[in-house]
Amino acid sequence: MPLFFRKRKPSEEARKRLEYQMCLAKEAGADDILDISKCELSEIPFGAFATCKVLQKKVLIVHTNHLTSLLPKSCSLLSLATIKVLDLHNNQLAALPEDIGQLGALQVLNVERNQLTYLPRSIGNLIQLQTLNVKDNKLKELPDTVGELRSLRTLDISENEIQRLPQMLAHVRTLETLSLDASSMIHPPPEVCGAGTTAIQQFLCKESGLEYYPPSQYLLPVLEQDGAENSRDSPDGPPDRFSREEVKWQNRFSDYEKRKEQKMLEKLEFERRLDLGQREHAQLLQQSSCQKDEILQTVKEEQSRLEQGLSERQRYLDAERQRLQEQLKQTEQSIANRIQKLLQENQRQKKSAEILKSLENERIRMEQLMSITQEETENLRQREIAAAMQQMLTESCKNRLIQMAYESQRQSLVQQACSSMAEMDERFQQILSWQQMDQNKAISQILQESAMQKAAFEALQVKKDLMHRQIRNQIRLIETELLQLTQLELKRKSLDTEALQEVVSGQRRALSSLLQQLLKEKKQREEELREILTELEAKSETKQENYWLIQYQRLLNQKPLSLKLQEEGMERQLVALLVQLSAEHYLPIFAHHRISLDMLSRMSPGDLAKIGVSEAGLQHEILQRVQELLAKARIQPELEPPKGEVLGSLESPTHPQEPPEPVRPSAPPAELQPQAPECVVCLEREAQMVFLTCGHVCCCQQCCQPLRTCPLCRQEIAQRLRIYHSS
Repeated sequence: MPLFFRKRKPSEEARKRLEYQMCLAKEAGADDILDISKCELSEIPFGAFATCKVLQKKVLIVHTNHLTSLLPKSCSLLSLATIKVLDLHNNQLAALPEDIGQLGALQVLNVERNQLTYLPRSIGNLIQLQTLNVKDNKLKELPDTVGELRSLRTLDISENEIQRLPQMLAHVRTLETLSLDASSMIHPPPEVCGAGTTAIQQFLCKESGLEYYPPSQYLLPVLEQDGAENSRDSPDGPPDRFSREEVKWQNRFSDYEKRKEQKMLEKLEFERRLDLGQREHAQLLQQSSCQKDEILQTVKEEQSRLEQGLSERQRYLDAERQRLQEQLKQTEQSIANRIQKLLQENQRQKKSAEILKSLENERIRMEQLMSITQEETENLRQREIAAAMQQMLTESCKNRLIQMAYESQRQSLVQQACSSMAEMDERFQQILSWQQMDQNKAISQILQESAMQKAAFEALQVKKDLMHRQIRNQIRLIETELLQLTQLELKRKSLDTEALQEVVSGQRRALSSLLQQLLKEKKQREEELREILTELEAKSETKQENYWLIQYQRLLNQKPLSLKLQEEGMERQLVALLVQLSAEHYLPIFAHHRISLDMLSRMSPGDLAKIGVSEAGLQHEILQRVQELLAKARIQPELEPPKGEVLGSLESPTHPQEPPEPVRPSAPPAELQPQAPECVVCLEREAQMVFLTCGHVCCCQQCCQPLRTCPLCRQEIAQRLRIYHSS
C-alpha cells in the first residue's frame, strides 16, 4: 500500500460506504454501475478493477476523492475495457495514463477539477469518445491527436491556461459544443471564440483549407454505423431484433425497478436505525456536554480565584523584590565608592611611600639612636618607664596567652572534650595569676632584665610606627569591605539576582589583590623595624645601664609628625586641614616647600600637582577649604595668626598624643548586614577567616581547617587570614 494512502487514512464513514458500494456491485442482478465516490480514496482499490473486469461494468464513478493516480501498482487499464463512462472529477490527478487509448469503449470522460498539466497523445485512440470534460485544470495546450476523436460532440477546456487550439481540431466534424475562455485565447482570436462553436470550427476549417459542414450532417452516419454494427450481430432482420431488444430491456428495467424498490426499503430501514443511533448519540453528547460545562465552570471559577490570589502574591513579591534590589543597588554603590577610595588611597600611599621611608630613616638618624647623653641618663624616669613597659608586656603576653588558650581549646575540643577541662583551667589560672602579679615585683624584674626591656621597646616601636599603623588600618578596612561583599553575594544568591554579580566579583578580586599586597608590605615593614632594632642592639654601649629604658622613654616622648611640623614653622590651621582631609602624608612635602595658607590661595591645581599632590579631587578640595578659611579670617581677623608667628613657640604638650586614626567607612544599612555574619558550613559560629586569593569571608576558624577550596566559588585556598571582630 503506498505511503500516501497510509497518510490519508479514510474515516470510518467513508470506509463503510466503500464496503457497501463494493458489496452492492457484486450482488446478483446488480446494474452496470460501480459508484465508489466520496470514499476519501487516495487510489482506486484493486477490487474495483477486478469487479469491473469480471462483472463487465460499464460505468465507473470515482469522483470527490483524493486520487493522485488512476492506476495503482499491479493493475492494468485492460480491466476497464468495458467501461463507457469514467467520472474522475474533483480529485488530485496530475496526469492520465499514457495508454488511456486502450479504453476503446469509452464514451464519456470527466476529469474536471484536477491538477492535469497535459493530455497523453493516446487519447486520440478513443474513437467512441463523445464527451470530454477537462475543465478547471492546469493545461497549457491540447495534443494534435485530439483531431482523431471522430465521435466527439462536447469538449470543455475552460478555466485552463490554453491560449491556442490545435489546427487538427478542424477534422472533428461532429463537435457540437466547445467551451473555452474566449478572453484569454490568441488562436483563434477572442472575437472568433466569443462567437461560438460554429465560428471557431469555421475559422479552423478555413485555416486548414477545408470546407465547413454543420455537425448535423455527420451525426446521422455515426448513428447508422452503430446500428449497422448491431445488425451484423443478429441473424434476424432489424425489426425482429429491435422487438426482442425492446422486450429484453423492458424485462431488465422491471427487474431493476424491483431491486431499486427493495434497496430503497433497505436504505430506509438503515436510515431509521442510523437516525435512532444518532439520536441516542446526540443525547449522550448533550449530557456529556452539560456535565463538561459544569465542570469547566467550576474549574474556571477556581482558576480565576487562584489567578487572582497568585497575581496579588506576585505583585507583593515584585514590590518586595524591587525594594530589595534598590537596597542592593544602593549598597553596591556605597561599597564601590569605598573601594574606589581605598584604591586611590593605596595609589597615593604608593607614591609617597619612598618619601615617608626616607623621612623615617632621617628621623632615626637625626635623633642619634645609638648615643645616650648623660642628661638623658640623669632624667630617666625609671619607675614610670618600667610601669609603662610592664603594661606593654602584660598586654602583649595577655594577648598571646588568650590566643594560645583559644587555639588549645579548639584542638582539645576536637580530640578529647572531657580531658581538656583540667588543662584549660590550668592555663586560665596561669593568666589570672599573671594578671594578679605584684606590681612592684614586676617593675623591679623589668628594671633588672634587659630582655624584657628590649621586648617592651620592640612592641612600642611597632605600635608607634606611622607606616605600620597605616598598613594595619588599610588591612582592617579591606577585611571589612570583603566581609560586606561576601554578605552581599550571599544575599544576591538568595534573591536569585545575578545582574551585577560580575561587578561584585571584580571588586572582590581587586580587594583581595590589594590585601595580599598590604600583607607583604606589613611583613616587609616589620622586617625593617627588626633590622633597626638589631642595629641599635649592635651599636649600643656594652656597659651602658638602662639602655633600653632610655630608648623606651625617648620613643614614648616622641612627638607626632604633625606636631613636629607645626614646631618647624607650618601653620596650625593648614596642618589641621590636611589631617581633616586624610592627607597627613603630604605634611612633609608642604613643610619642605614652606607652603602657607596665603601661598595656597594663589596656587592652582596644576601647582599642587607639580609639588606632588596627584589626586585631582584632593587638589580642588584643599584649595576650596583654604579659600573658606581665608574668607573667615577676613571676617574675623582674630582668627588669623600674626605674620611671621610660628607655632613652634607654643608650649609643647607634656604628654604627646597619638596621630589620629584614619576615618573608618560607614557600615552598610542594617537590613543588609546582620549582627554576626554566620559560617556557611556550620551555620552556627560567626565568619572569621578570609580566604585568599578569592577574598570570601564565609567560614569560622573551626570549619576552615579541613577545607582546600572556597565553599562559595570553589577556588583553591592559597592563604587563610583571621579576622578579630571588635565588640
